Amino acid sequence: MRAIVTVIGQDKTGIVAGVSTRLSELEINIIDMSQTIMDGFFTMNMVVEIDEASKNFADVKANLTELGDELKVDIKIMNEAIFQAMHQL
Repeated sequence: MRAIVTVIGQDKTGIVAGVSTRLSELEINIIDMSQTIMDGFFTMNMVVEIDEASKNFADVKANLTELGDELKVDIKIMNEAIFQAMHQL
């Protein structure tokens, strides 16, 4: 399953490292990523691949929410199919 990960918060050192390390620990592959800093706010969007056989989506979501609390950023993850359905006319 593919999913969309968004990260938003005050810019500071270690956000990309923290998120990418956690995804690696969860054996989640980053397929694509974009990031920018706007007026001191860090934003990052990722497309990731989650092996459904080995990962429970709810556990991944909870793990990333916990990481966001640690990094003091907002991390959200959404199934790509739901994301696409929300953004179709």
